[in-house]
Amino acid sequence: MADLQHFGYFFSRGFGPQAWGRADWDWGHDWTKPDLYQQSVRALEQAGMDLVIAEDAISLGNPSTLDLRIRQAYGGPKHDPLLLAPYLFAATSHIGIAPTVNAGMTPPYLAARQFATLAHLSSGRLGINVVTDTGSARHAGLAPLPHDRAYDRAEEWIGLLRRLWRSWGDTGYVGDPSDWHFADGDALDAFHHEGEHFTVDGPLNALPLDSDPVVVSPGGSGRGLAFAGTHSDVQLALAPLSASAVRDYRARVVAAAEEAGRSAADLRVLFVLKPEVVASAEEADRIVSASRHPSDADLRAAAVAWSSDSETDLLALDLDAPIPAGTFGDQVSAGTIRGLVGDTPDAPLRTLLERKARKGRVSTREGFVGTADELADFVEELGADADNDGIIFSGDLHPAQVYRMFGDLVPVLRRRGLLRREYGAGGIRANLFDF
Repeated sequence: MADLQHFGYFFSRGFGPQAWGRADWDWGHDWTKPDLYQQSVRALEQAGMDLVIAEDAISLGNPSTLDLRIRQAYGGPKHDPLLLAPYLFAATSHIGIAPTVNAGMTPPYLAARQFATLAHLSSGRLGINVVTDTGSARHAGLAPLPHDRAYDRAEEWIGLLRRLWRSWGDTGYVGDPSDWHFADGDALDAFHHEGEHFTVDGPLNALPLDSDPVVVSPGGSGRGLAFAGTHSDVQLALAPLSASAVRDYRARVVAAAEEAGRSAADLRVLFVLKPEVVASAEEADRIVSASRHPSDADLRAAAVAWSSDSETDLLALDLDAPIPAGTFGDQVSAGTIRGLVGDTPDAPLRTLLERKARKGRVSTREGFVGTADELADFVEELGADADNDGIIFSGDLHPAQVYRMFGDLVPVLRRRGLLRREYGAGGIRANLFDF
């Protein structure tokens, strides 16, 4: 019997028009209302997912790519996932919910109070996916920061949140109804902080927590991995999914944790996977074969997607020339650039887009199109050969996509002993660390 792994779901389009551009739109769900998401997250809880992570971007992007991002609703609009979270908690009992928050855009005191409130309301099922996007700064009247300085600000931000969450100490809350002694003010940490990015006074005007909300973070740069190793409970890993690549990536995260005085047991590294689950190997072969000859529309769709992700208009470039040096601004992460150009930065843009449009068979470890059994083989192999903690599946939070992805896969994963059959007590932290 294989070892259990942890599984979650990355709500990759964010709180936006789910299923736009696909036939699933004709199910008639209203993406602005909670019912769509409640139905989907109930199915994910039934499937045994540990948590759902909601992507978010505060900004629609820079003016040069604005139309590109919203014409097909690829980069927006998006509503605030933090405000969706209570509806998802109300519809479920065990699964964790981790909306994305931008460190620096929400002042630390306000963020700490909001998250503490939601942690109590959800019985400890709140997580926060901390990002350091600097392209949104102008919307809040803030100066943009270079990549590494944005992580410096995030370090100060998360440190303040944790100090505020713990500002009642172990003895501040008394709660003794025999003499109506609620709390001991002398035990509270009324600190004053003046740092490089924030000025904050404690203590927090919220009841103390039994444990901090779970912190999730993406970011594959050296600075991003250092942040995860120091502060995160979950590292959301965007990396190639071979056993050797997973092993190497995980080792770098663990090394960063050990550098910060932590260990591999203190965090989970979960790799993002967007599988295409089909009924037969023959169907998978047909899909992969068709992708070897992308149409102009396929190339344009790939260009729009990468333009939106990088806030860089790739459609304005010469398809038959390499991407010119200096095309990508400081707001574009190294991981995003590497995801497009790979190891061939001098290849023509057309070649890069053809590569992105191409699909591969999971059975040959060249892609993620396959049957439920083939995908389960792959997941089991990563656990056995790379000591993988688990997988974050990615897609829209739409019932049709959830059932398409998991309808056949969940029974196979459970029969293999890879996927939990029940939850314990203790909220999102127990989900992630009970094995």
